[in-house]
Amino acid sequence: MSLPKTLAEDVAKNLVMTGRLLDEDPEQAYGYARVALRLASRVPAVRETAGFAAYGVGKYAEALAEFRAARRMTGGVHLWPVMADCERGLGRPERALAMAGEPEVQKLDKAGQVEMRLVAAGARRDMGQAEAAVVTLQSSELASNAVHPWTARLRYAYADVLLEVGRADEAREWFAKALEADQGGLTDASDRLAELDGVEFLDALDEEADEFGDGAGEPGTEPTAREHRAAERGPAGEPPAVEDAPGDEGSADAPSGDRTDGEAPAGGRGR
Repeated sequence: MSLPKTLAEDVAKNLVMTGRLLDEDPEQAYGYARVALRLASRVPAVRETAGFAAYGVGKYAEALAEFRAARRMTGGVHLWPVMADCERGLGRPERALAMAGEPEVQKLDKAGQVEMRLVAAGARRDMGQAEAAVVTLQSSELASNAVHPWTARLRYAYADVLLEVGRADEAREWFAKALEADQGGLTDASDRLAELDGVEFLDALDEEADEFGDGAGEPGTEPTAREHRAAERGPAGEPPAVEDAPGDEGSADAPSGDRTDGEAPAGGRGR
């Protein structure tokens, strides 16, 4: 649908800010998305963006409602994997697994099918079926030497579940392969490798503070490699320009819900 020029501009500004802040400050991004949703709830792109913003802050019931609305408006299937991951977030891995077997999956492009495989494997792990998750991830995409945007995450997820089932040597091999494909720093494969190799990183600044400060540091208490993983979020963005968005409650047709398993999903998730 078309919007009046001024309204369209306001909606566009909020959508741009949502996209800009989604990774750096998901709470701020969610605020901007709620403003856009109040202004133009009948625009599919707005509903989809609102879904991803809710997904980013762990409001999985709300995200699922928005994704469903966007899908009804467009008839597309590209949101199918993230909808399934929302089911995982709501503590319903069996529903996510059922979605992985629906005809919609065959209509996805290659990236979407890989994403669906990651979600299905994650659902298996949620259900305590780690060995089945290993089998789920085994595919021609995993075996390929070609590097695609999803390759690092697929290899990482496979390494992680191999480690869970006690196949540490193979896990190390696949973490190394994930690192090789991870040009954008999407995973912490390097830290996982270091951890498996028993390597510990020392923070030089902390050592200097211990040496010249009050001597509070104790020998043998250095953080492990995993504890040294970089923080994922950056500085907060500016407040919404159109309305006061952060802290706004969800819309009537999009109930909120928090993930019950404490994990961040597909794309995310290993998913």
